[in-house]
Amino acid sequence: MIHLRSLQRLTLAQRRRTATGLRAGTILLAAVAATLSRAPAARAAPEPVKVVVVANFENGADQGDAPGEFQFWVEREHLDHPVALRGAPDVLRRGRDGLYGMVLRHGVTDLAAFILDPRFDLRRTYWLFTGISGVDPRSASVGSAAWARWVVDGDELREIDDRTVPAGWPYGLWAIGADAPNRLPSDPNHFGSVTELSQLSKAFPLNAGLARWAFDLTKDVPISDDDAIRRARAAWNGFPAAQRPPFVLMGETLGSRRYWHGEPRTRWAEDWVRLWTGGRGVFVMTNMESQTNQEVMRTFGRQGLVDPDRIMVLRTASNFSEPPPGVPVTASIGDEGPGQRLAFDSNERVGAPVVRELLAHWTRYRDAIPGRP
Repeated sequence: MIHLRSLQRLTLAQRRRTATGLRAGTILLAAVAATLSRAPAARAAPEPVKVVVVANFENGADQGDAPGEFQFWVEREHLDHPVALRGAPDVLRRGRDGLYGMVLRHGVTDLAAFILDPRFDLRRTYWLFTGISGVDPRSASVGSAAWARWVVDGDELREIDDRTVPAGWPYGLWAIGADAPNRLPSDPNHFGSVTELSQLSKAFPLNAGLARWAFDLTKDVPISDDDAIRRARAAWNGFPAAQRPPFVLMGETLGSRRYWHGEPRTRWAEDWVRLWTGGRGVFVMTNMESQTNQEVMRTFGRQGLVDPDRIMVLRTASNFSEPPPGVPVTASIGDEGPGQRLAFDSNERVGAPVVRELLAHWTRYRDAIPGRP
């Protein structure tokens, strides 16, 4: 495995032969294949990039057909110009006023291809990571949009069947190095690779001031509703947030590569986010990729290639993380289809004012991150 610092010292030919790797089941950027072309004797100064919108998938083409996470951004923000990246030729688009958008067709390697491309200077770039999610019905409704202050990793943990848990345990999921659920690890070296408990955190802190600024800018943005979704809300007796029309809120994102569903696992997600954020975070959205995206961005941030304080995460709800009262869990798992288009629409509607504000007043925000005291 080649560390990124070593990667920067390799020849261009060697860089083409590198690839991404895994650490303890979580994708880490260890090397990047085919991202850089041979440099000419004299290279133009890299372009300072202002804002990048990052989506995770697209259905079919980027425009003109059934939308995915990227299409409304492409069509409404006029991301009309494809930009080929070596190793990822079909993921990046450029729009007016210098806005860039990308869809991670090949996962985090697409991020690497962009960040390591010498044509771009991303040190002052604002990143808006977007996408649809399952939502906790205690926090919000389908179609709602949440600005995150933390992204929490739900992958590396210990698990036993819930039917075999010791008496008093709420479920069979707990932190590696801890002795029961809802406890932080007591052994800082349980992975054999770290020496401080602070290095074991499963929470990626975002810039809370920037998140609050984005929320304040968009909290009154009107969000579309849907007749079928409106009728479905009636089933959520006892869950007032789930019965509200779509709205904008602040709340945390939990990323897990396994697709989980149901009330017991939602209870675990609420507890897990609370545990790793020191009681300051509130679980709202669940998805399968936020944690790996943020791990890669932190890797590049340590190298000075991106600024982690300029990262924003906006997730919109396509479905609930558990079934309505009285509905079997197997009848609701994977039911994000009816709410997807509404969530795609909400994502661009809520995120666009933030993007446009940053672009319109770039001379102000280039050096001064909004939301700082």
